[in-house]
Amino acid sequence: MARLYDSRKRILITGGAGFLGSHLSDRLLEQGHEVICVDNLFTGSKRNIDHLHNNPLFEFMRHDVTFPLYIEVDEIYNLACPASPVHYQHDPVQTTKTSVHGAINMLGLAKRLNCKIFQASTSEVYGDPSVHPQPEAYWGNVNPIGIRSCYDEGKRCAETLFFDYYRQHNLQIKVARIFNTYCPRMHHADGRVVSNFIVQALRGEPITVFGEGAQTRSFCYADDLVEGFIRLMETADDVTGPVNLGNPAEFTILELAQKVIELTGSRSEIVYEEMPQDDPKQRQPDISLAKSVLGWSPKIELEQGINRTIAYFRELLPELKSG
Repeated sequence: MARLYDSRKRILITGGAGFLGSHLSDRLLEQGHEVICVDNLFTGSKRNIDHLHNNPLFEFMRHDVTFPLYIEVDEIYNLACPASPVHYQHDPVQTTKTSVHGAINMLGLAKRLNCKIFQASTSEVYGDPSVHPQPEAYWGNVNPIGIRSCYDEGKRCAETLFFDYYRQHNLQIKVARIFNTYCPRMHHADGRVVSNFIVQALRGEPITVFGEGAQTRSFCYADDLVEGFIRLMETADDVTGPVNLGNPAEFTILELAQKVIELTGSRSEIVYEEMPQDDPKQRQPDISLAKSVLGWSPKIELEQGINRTIAYFRELLPELKSG
């Protein structure tokens, strides 16, 4: 049974039409809250929130967070920013503006309203890490002028802004560093490895692995991640984060490709291409802090989550429905 708050809150989610934002909307609405979903639909999709439009507690607003927003709410979840390499490299200047100007605008709103604000940061703040697994105390190894820097450094600057507002204005902040996440409602062409592999496998296309596929990632299903978001938001005011949220089970990219082929029953072959610039060699969260402070750890195993995501893409892509 979903937990209910003592009173209904009016909650703003920026990036609310993205795959994470839409799942967070679902969960908060189940708890009886009002949800204001703000998105400019650059990477978000109305399809992700179509099922919510008849809910009287849900409201969609098309807006770009790089511009100020004047609204009355009780809490803010700031998720707005393209998060896949294909999308954030398409317009890198806008990506940085979304992270930095968006943070300034949302922090300014939270300051005016004196309300709690959550920042969806990222494991990309660790760059290509020299410490493994990555704890929150690690400062990272980030290239400030590379093709991924618009996202990495934008998110790092956003964290700086959040903590400066906390110190200077005593604002209630919650910062989560999100590791690789997947689930239904991902964009089929967003360049993320899970969606790429599943779509390629379902279409019978070669599965593209960069390098030798020895680089590692840790994959967290969105339901688990959203639970972590809400638990962090519910903590005492002196718990600011950053807190790593991700699944510590580590897999090589090649292992993931083989698992997707197995679960889809595909005849796709694996092909190898040159590694992209600054692609991290290892990525695994140390979630000790999340366990101790939030009582949180992921529950959904990779195979279970991949099967759910495969079913979603079979239904989504018309050419796959008969395949």
